[in-house]
Amino acid sequence: MNMQTISVIGSGTMGNGIAHIFALSGYLVHLVDISEESLKKGMETIHKNLDRQIAKNLITDELKQKTINNIKTFTDLGVAVHDSDLIIEAAIENQGIKLQIFRDLDLYCKPEAILASNTSSISITTIASATKRPDKVIGMHFMNPVPVMKLVEVIRGYSTSDEVTKSIMELSLKLNKIPVEVNDYPGFVANRILMPMINEAIYTLYEGVAGVHEIDTVMKLGMAHSMGPLQLADFIGLDVCLAIMNVLYQGFGNPKYSPCPLLVKMVTAGQLGVKTGNGFYDYSKGSKDPEVSGKFKR
Repeated sequence: MNMQTISVIGSGTMGNGIAHIFALSGYLVHLVDISEESLKKGMETIHKNLDRQIAKNLITDELKQKTINNIKTFTDLGVAVHDSDLIIEAAIENQGIKLQIFRDLDLYCKPEAILASNTSSISITTIASATKRPDKVIGMHFMNPVPVMKLVEVIRGYSTSDEVTKSIMELSLKLNKIPVEVNDYPGFVANRILMPMINEAIYTLYEGVAGVHEIDTVMKLGMAHSMGPLQLADFIGLDVCLAIMNVLYQGFGNPKYSPCPLLVKMVTAGQLGVKTGNGFYDYSKGSKDPEVSGKFKR
């Protein structure tokens, strides 16, 4: 399928990153969100990230301007997607919200359009069931930060066609990404492995085995991880971590996927990590050199 126009639903961290890489690769991008303010913030982030690429001599000023010119913003979903070849949903990790978006997309999009979700854990088969084109629904799980990370987890739903899967794999390569095809089970591959590790790190803190700094240092120096699991949880967002653990727990029904009570308590208290300025670490002085949060100092 020859794709030229791509719609991205959601202009937050993942959505603006996805819009960025498609526009940089020469595609016409329709970036959609519910408010002009959200779209403005998303575009400001794209400008900043393009400037970072210029500073690293990865792109030119001319290419930056072409990339920006390739992006149009919309608050009207129907207008944005009606002529799009591919629509990528990058909304909040909430099943009810995603299902409603896909019901709407099924009505607004042309019959041959492919509908993709950037979900990190919710079943593609379930999402596809909200449409009358389950063969054209697929998962495209990009990693954060999207302009930097190479992986795209391509998730086949129960009814996703071979043709659609092949198209998305080939498209990912055109974006200079490395696609990996996986099947549709809770958490897919990335989060089925990553989130229980993060959850276990939180249990290790919760049970007093070691402190935040000590846990992250062991994993960085001993396991060659670039970021410790607790700092990574802050970076992802503790609310997102909890949502994914709940998907795993409900999907498998196995107690080993039960979210740590400390994770639940922190999310309830609104301590979500980088996005709120405080989680396992304190980000009041910036996210590049955080300090262990006062509540967890030993």
